[in-house]
Amino acid sequence: MDAITPRTPPDDPVPGATDSLIQVRGLTLRVGAAAGEVNILRGLDLGVAAGEAVGIVGPSGSGKTSLLMLLAGLERPTSGVLRVAGHDLAAMDEDALARFRRDRVGIVFQAFHLVPTMTALENVAVPLEFAGRPDAFAAAELALRAVGLGHRLAHYPGQLSGGEQQRVALARACVARPPLLLADEPTGNLDRATGAQVMELLFGLRGEAREGGRTTLLLITHDEALAARCDRQVRIEDGRIVADTGRAPRDGGPAGAPGAAAAVPDAGAGKGSRGRGGAWRG
Repeated sequence: MDAITPRTPPDDPVPGATDSLIQVRGLTLRVGAAAGEVNILRGLDLGVAAGEAVGIVGPSGSGKTSLLMLLAGLERPTSGVLRVAGHDLAAMDEDALARFRRDRVGIVFQAFHLVPTMTALENVAVPLEFAGRPDAFAAAELALRAVGLGHRLAHYPGQLSGGEQQRVALARACVARPPLLLADEPTGNLDRATGAQVMELLFGLRGEAREGGRTTLLLITHDEALAARCDRQVRIEDGRIVADTGRAPRDGGPAGAPGAAAAVPDAGAGKGSRGRGGAWRG
């Protein structure tokens, strides 16, 4: 990958950057390949206000997931401004990025990424234990009960349905009440009914996650109707933003569902998962 060349933020505002939690300017990502250099992102400009929900849509391979990886500090940009929650991610070392992810970001992937040798309770408690929280297991139990899995605390991932595993992953992403929640095709491995349950929980937890206001949500999806539940819809094609539209939340409430039930019926089995290799370039 090319050397990182972060740029000084320009005076002119990034689109949508008023009171922004996310500020992206001229963001590029290029990677080497056997056939030559590949341009993944081609000068993106994007601002996301604190508490906003943004649906990111576009064809496979357009750069949606690469953008999410950059915003999570899991990938390094080639050039451009990349600021999230007041942090210049391009200037941070790996230890600082790990702390940033621990304290500021919750991530829900299409693949559940649960530790198979840990129970549901242990999987959710792990990030809090790393943060030194003495109440890690108590908070994890509350988070699991909030997604309707109070009766599955001691179950291992292999003993859970696909929908239940995604609900564990959702509880883990929200347990620390991060200001930013990144979701990459969170229903992609689920049947329609189970996916609908998970999304009700996602929008509900987003509205309840933080005392200081709603959690900012970036949702990557191929489902245009699902993206329409967000405040804004951003379309990416060939590494560029080609459309940015949206609506204001009604009555000051969160976009999408007004809340989630405290308990959700057991979900059906998932439809498989994707591995990390190559899947991040979606």
